[in-house]
Parts: sequence; structure tokens; C-alpha cells
Amino acid sequence: MIKVCLADNYPVVHFGVKSYFKDHSDISIVANVGNFSMVKDVLYNKEIDVLVLDLDLDGLSSIYELKAIIKNYTKTKIIVFSSFAEQIYAPNAIKAGVAGYVHKTSKLEGLGIAIQKVHSGNIILNDTIKKNLALIAKQNKSERLYRKLSNREIEVLRYLSNGKKNNEISAILGLNEKTISTYKLRLLTKLNVTNLVDLVNKAKTLEIV
Repeated sequence: MIKVCLADNYPVVHFGVKSYFKDHSDISIVANVGNFSMVKDVLYNKEIDVLVLDLDLDGLSSIYELKAIIKNYTKTKIIVFSSFAEQIYAPNAIKAGVAGYVHKTSKLEGLGIAIQKVHSGNIILNDTIKKNLALIAKQNKSERLYRKLSNREIEVLRYLSNGKKNNEISAILGLNEKTISTYKLRLLTKLNVTNLVDLVNKAKTLEIV
């Protein structure tokens, strides 16, 4: 039996996923948590085969925090189960060491298949993501701007788009405020805009946020 921990902000997601897998022959949801700090407690106290986690989980400030989980709990595979744009976040999640990415618009059957496959040692990108990535090469330069952004730049952009100021972002990510300013300048340059309003608008147009 594959032991799964589901980490998500919303009770309805917990209820839906747990109900779907209630009588599954291979998958058992053995833990449900609503905050990233609780993930560490569960992994420390229970044997978890697969962690299904939303990137927007309360307490998860950066995708880099998942690297520590992957390093310290090598037997636990991570699947990102999120509503964030696949073409932006899936490749970066895989680079960080995540074993799979399933968008929340997918059927739970697909999540189940992903859980089984990553438990067997596979890296999972669903067909939608693969198609999106395949189309990138055919897009024009402006449409491919987001591919120039690093994981950290995308994170900073997401917080800027949520109305966070540089000092707030530095506190959340544990980085120097000057470093955040540097990331902001890089974002302005890479997305070819001159102010924060246009930066946020460009990010929304490209579905980065």
C-alpha cells in the first residue's frame, strides 16, 4: 500500500481526495495537513511514500524549501498538486527535485496514476504539460520571455503581484532586501517593462501569476 500525505489549504480538497482514495487498492491517504510546518512533523513521525502538496500551501514561502524535504527524506516522493500555471511552474518544480506535477483541473484518476508512477521511481509530467512545453519552441520571443526567469525570480514576481513590498518579500524568503531589489530589476529587464504596474500586468498576460 502506498502511504500518502496530502498537504493543502482547503478542507474541500482534503475531503474530495480522501473520499476518492478511500477504497483504493494501492493508495492510502494516511495524513492530511494544512500548513507546511505540519508536513515536517508528519514526515518525521510517519513513513510517507508520496507527499502530494500545493505550491500555494500556507507556510511554504519558496520552492527551495522542498529541496530540504527531498534531501532529508529520500524515500518520500513529492507530487505538486496545484492550480498554478503548468508551463511556468512544472519545469521549475521538476528541476527542484519534485517527482511529478499534476494540475488541479485534472481528474483524481490522473492523480492516482501519478502517485503510483512516482512511487515506482518515475518522473511525471502529464500530457498537457508535455504539449505546453513542446509548443514553447514554436512561440515567438515575447511569448517565451517567462522561460528566462529563474525559480527565485518567479517567486519574487508572485509576491510583488500579490502587493508585497521588497522588505516583506525579503522577510518571507529570508533574503537581503537589496537582493530582492536586484531580482526586481532583473524582472523589469527580462520582461521588458519599466515599472511595477506594467511588470504585474505582463506577468498576468503571460500567466506567470
